[in-house]
Amino acid sequence: MPAGVAKRMRRQKVLYDGEHHYDVVLGEQALYTNVGGPEVMLGQIERLIGETGLPSLTLGILPATARVRDLFPVPGFNIYGAGDSTRVHIELASSSVDITEPGELALHEKAFGLLSTAPVHGADAASLLRKAHAYWSTVPVRG
Repeated sequence: MPAGVAKRMRRQKVLYDGEHHYDVVLGEQALYTNVGGPEVMLGQIERLIGETGLPSLTLGILPATARVRDLFPVPGFNIYGAGDSTRVHIELASSSVDITEPGELALHEKAFGLLSTAPVHGADAASLLRKAHAYWSTVPVRG
């Protein structure tokens, strides 16, 4: 597990290089899925709060009650390539998948477009982050 964390941290450095831009849609329920305990969750949410002002990041949070039209639940995915996608990356429990076939790329771009119609941004997203932070601040830490 530590090697995976280190790899993800290296990938996140591009948030600060000034050469990339990321449009992220995060489901509100992810703010409450207890991965690592309250301390880890607080740290993750604090990092999101701190990075929402980065010019390289557009963070949208999909409220748990938001209606997403014409889309069934899909696993998380990353689209690489600006406007003209070169690949889609999906991390699985035991491996990962890279998709490069044009029809599949177009399908994932369409899915992201549909997901992008429902999230909140700016002050509304910050409000959801503060609400989740307040929740995790009250959860007792268990050893």
